[in-house]
Amino acid sequence: MALTDEIKQQIQQGYRDVLAGKDVRARYGQRLMIAEIARYMGDITENDGQRTSPASACVVEAGTGTGKTLAYLIAAIPVAKALGKTLVISTATVALQDQIVLKDLPDLRKHSNMDFSWTLAKGRGRYLCMSRLEARLHDEGNGDSDTMPLFLLDGPKGEEPGTRAFFEEMLASYGSRKWDGDRDHWPEQIPDDVWRQVTTDHRQCTNRHCSYFDSCAFFDARKDLDDADIVVANHDLVLADLALGGGAILPEPENALFIFDEAHHLPDKALNHFAASVPLNSTRQWLKQLSQALTKMQPFLAPGTQAAKTLDRISGASREVDQVLTRVYDEAEQNTGWEFNEERRTAQWRYPEGALPEALAELSAEARIATANLVRHLGALADELQGAFDERKDHEIDRDTAEAWYPVIGSFHSRAEDQLRLWVAWCEQGEAKPTDNETESDEAEGDGASAAKKRTGYKSPAPARWAVRQRWDHAEDITLYSSPVLADSLLYSRLWSRAHGSVLTSATLTALGRFDRLRARAGLPESSRYLVVPSSFRYGEMATVEVPAMSIMPTDDTFTDALVERLPDLWAGEKATLVLFTSRRQMQQVRDALAPEYPDLIITQDDMAKGEVLRQHCSRVDEGRPSVLFGVASFAEGIDLPGKYLHHVVITRLPFSVPDDPIEASLAEWVTQRGGNPFMEITVPDASIKLVQAVGRLLRTEQDTGRVTILDRRIIARRYGQLLLDALPPFRRVIEY
Repeated sequence: MALTDEIKQQIQQGYRDVLAGKDVRARYGQRLMIAEIARYMGDITENDGQRTSPASACVVEAGTGTGKTLAYLIAAIPVAKALGKTLVISTATVALQDQIVLKDLPDLRKHSNMDFSWTLAKGRGRYLCMSRLEARLHDEGNGDSDTMPLFLLDGPKGEEPGTRAFFEEMLASYGSRKWDGDRDHWPEQIPDDVWRQVTTDHRQCTNRHCSYFDSCAFFDARKDLDDADIVVANHDLVLADLALGGGAILPEPENALFIFDEAHHLPDKALNHFAASVPLNSTRQWLKQLSQALTKMQPFLAPGTQAAKTLDRISGASREVDQVLTRVYDEAEQNTGWEFNEERRTAQWRYPEGALPEALAELSAEARIATANLVRHLGALADELQGAFDERKDHEIDRDTAEAWYPVIGSFHSRAEDQLRLWVAWCEQGEAKPTDNETESDEAEGDGASAAKKRTGYKSPAPARWAVRQRWDHAEDITLYSSPVLADSLLYSRLWSRAHGSVLTSATLTALGRFDRLRARAGLPESSRYLVVPSSFRYGEMATVEVPAMSIMPTDDTFTDALVERLPDLWAGEKATLVLFTSRRQMQQVRDALAPEYPDLIITQDDMAKGEVLRQHCSRVDEGRPSVLFGVASFAEGIDLPGKYLHHVVITRLPFSVPDDPIEASLAEWVTQRGGNPFMEITVPDASIKLVQAVGRLLRTEQDTGRVTILDRRIIARRYGQLLLDALPPFRRVIEY
């Protein structure tokens, strides 16, 4: 579709209206971003609504202060409406999702003549299930409830968290419309183990057959999805939809224009989404829970009925799974080179090239067959129970029984499916090993994956497979894992090759000044276009990056002692300091050593909830008292402390990845096999992105000033250090030798 004069006029007028309405000046970088996104979308050719131009994406790196959200909204909304496509905006965090829905979109509509509608899309598990809340309150007062197995599934052992008064408050707030049933909108943080008791998933939900359907928080939030011009989602929901084939939850990729904000998270999110695991002993305990639930259910099913026969088949299949899990555990325990040390009660074993020992591979094949059998029978029973909701037909199961037991069996079915994913992944061992021709694996992965491999010119690495053995005082377990090593083929075949158009944006998409890392990990199409938007910050005038003289390197045993000695001098005279560590243990050791001498000065991110940590820090600064924040990785990226709330960022150590991460180790192994250098191709670029993110905490507005201190001398003493230093914003450098 050519970018018509009418659409150009809508974009330009919309931008002028917003600038005038908010009384702000146009930003050069923001204008560049608007133009680039509009041109990209305008260059997409189509026929009868279907894209005819090659698959492509528009990748825009734009730093803090650019105004990314306004830029992509202004550019994309008129084009999406002209194309008749839904604009799907996906974020990595709930906070940004809510900001776009509650602030940015209303702001744009208020200050411009653009006419558009929007809705928020979250997964079912973020919403209250009234049926489960009602059952939870019922069970609280009736200890011998027939539906007790529902809470036996996911409640912790011993006393359940969450009081009756809490659940009654929840019910009252939702009933009076003071709360919309969204977990993220509850005034306090709800612990996971409490929330699991009052939410549901697609396997447990009876949909229209539920007596609370008309007042359901999830379906109420979904009502506008089909008609909205803009759907604000998150990366996890997009990936979940793609795993279901696309179009199951969100609009079909072919009918959508995607904008991925915080896009640097997308490849890792995809890996997590398509990973699988099975804890062997915990699964055997879960099978006992299944057996107990089946025993309680049996009296509700008339003998000789199809459902009763299916119940017997589930019992038999469950015993088969239990037997094979016992053998898998014994094999993994006895024939794996576990190495425990005094400090850790956990040992990890990675299978090189994803290749399993022959005995374990054979047992995995047996576990796959047994688990698939269990999944099939649980699915059949769930179908039997669901059939009882159809009042137009006579059924062997009464509706009350179906309502009580459908969520229970649905939950078991869902968990069995999760287990089956691991065994399927472990049984692909033969196909995962490198071969001279790719025909079999290409067929297995689909045409999109084949195209991705041909397009990128290399074979995807074998999946990572590993096992973790944990010891407690009175028990132990072995958990088996599988994960893709790169998300390139997954994202290309399921997303980029299908979407009508895709825009990726973030403050950190390049590594060492190049897009190569993102291109490889996300499997971006050849025809994609890339832009780095110049920053409006005057970095050289606003801040310095300092590398003080230190005789101790982070690799030395005495580095923690050196930090304890050096840090007080660095925060002396400062009102607001952030000290970033790569190790939580080291952070705590330094805090324990310094806190007695500096009471009421240091707050670590582990002291309380993140929001409360930041609130206390800002409160101290407002009162004129100094404050020092200690944090690890999540504070290096996810906090915003503008102006007086942060003047000094101290980076204790370069953020290199943990060497025992099995996915990174598998990727390094693959790079080595191809004749590459894993340290320079993976470790250094990854560290560069993390370092840029950490440094990015300092300057949040054009008025901010401050300094960054890097205590890791490798940044000037090693050859790769210059690459890391040059990838940082152009601060004025102060380096001591």
